[in-house]
Amino acid sequence: MTVLLANGFEEAFLGVGVQFNNEVAVYDYNQCLTILVQRDGMTIEEAEEWMSFNVTGAFMGLNTPVFVRRCTIDQYQQEVEDDG
Repeated sequence: MTVLLANGFEEAFLGVGVQFNNEVAVYDYNQCLTILVQRDGMTIEEAEEWMSFNVTGAFMGLNTPVFVRRCTIDQYQQEVEDDG
């Protein structure tokens, strides 16, 4: 099975994830932002907006790549509490 890759984010590629017998490419979200800032001269805010609209908000079927925001469980739980 061939996974769907996100062009231009090769340096952010972490590997392949498996869910329900389906393989997807997995990328480091923050590294993608860094790539956009360094390569394309975006601000971090522009990079976040671009990622949201053009990448993480784009459904390409079951093989759509996953973008991981690395954090601890405590950081995630705090984020959820802050949003709730």
